[in-house]
Amino acid sequence: MKLPRYELTAEKSLMVFEFTSEGPKGRIPKLIKFSETALKGFYNLAFGDKNLETGEIDDEVVSDNGDSEQVLATVVSAVFAFTNFYKETWVYATGSTKSRTRLYRMGISKYFDEVKQDFHIFGMLDGEWREFEKEIDYTAFVVRRK
Repeated sequence: MKLPRYELTAEKSLMVFEFTSEGPKGRIPKLIKFSETALKGFYNLAFGDKNLETGEIDDEVVSDNGDSEQVLATVVSAVFAFTNFYKETWVYATGSTKSRTRLYRMGISKYFDEVKQDFHIFGMLDGEWREFEKEIDYTAFVVRRK
């Protein structure tokens, strides 16, 4: 995606990325974490505001800092870096709420033609993985680099 994105910092393992959202509500630290699931080669993508007290992700807070496309582009760049380093992996993502999952679907749909050039994209519908199609309300997503 050729959108502005925030500068990422990452741990050496590329399992944790950090960046700072900047907008009308100030500077808000964000975290992206990849963690292996029980399925070998499948990683969960967790994303949200960084809780400054615990250092953990808060994926329930609504920042609404006016930079959602830049934040999305930054998360996608982390997925690119992660899947470039960990080839042959699947990255699983879902929102912490139905509305967030819907926002993720809308973002994928908006940039689908670009994203599909580099990734295989599937959505979960009725308990089954299906090739991603725009305008379908999936409950989760997985991507893998081509």
